[in-house]
Amino acid sequence: MPWLILSVTVIVWVHFKVNAIGEIKVEWPGLHNAVFITTYGKPYAAIWTFQPLATGTAILVATLIFAALVRLSPDQLMRALAGTLKQIRLPLITTMIIVGLAYLMNYSGMAYTLGVGVASAGFLFPLLSAFLGWLAVFLSGSDTSGNALFGNLQVVAARELGLSPVLMAATNASGGVLGKMISPQNIVTGTATTELKGREGEVLAITFKHSIFLAFLLGLIVMAQQYLIPWIIPT
Repeated sequence: MPWLILSVTVIVWVHFKVNAIGEIKVEWPGLHNAVFITTYGKPYAAIWTFQPLATGTAILVATLIFAALVRLSPDQLMRALAGTLKQIRLPLITTMIIVGLAYLMNYSGMAYTLGVGVASAGFLFPLLSAFLGWLAVFLSGSDTSGNALFGNLQVVAARELGLSPVLMAATNASGGVLGKMISPQNIVTGTATTELKGREGEVLAITFKHSIFLAFLLGLIVMAQQYLIPWIIPT
């Protein structure tokens, strides 16, 4: 029931664009268009999009709906929320730090410099692209953070090589999903909610080979999309 309520709430939220209600775009003082990165070719924008009704709010609404349906008391709900916050506090801090690092890499030009560097892989870059996404999420534990960390890098490298930026950005996200199964943060969170607490190393050893194989398979699929069936890539 919780997953059904969550899915329906988020689908309705996105379909009716509730997240755009009250949206404010703030051009960050002293930073917006104040940095010029050579490989980017124009001043780098720094716009903070404030969304009081973002998708995260939809998840909160789904939580409240479920709590009402199962008749949780306010005290029970608050204890559940407190327990959840305690459980995810370390992954939450890690995600915040990684996103901050991603912004630093973008505005300092580091992401673009690395993008030009990894473009030296040439023909094999689509295969490498899958493993870059895999590595980003292995380090951060979050696909969102992984996209923030290496997404720009992938796009820069794709443009340097004349490849599809859309495909490489998507590959970063897909590769990240395959790295998520062996991310230490996710393994710790998963074992903490099951009867596998203390067996994190065993879980990692079992899933690692599957993660590597699937990332390699993804790389081959991406190479086929880029070089054999490029018409399949959205423009």
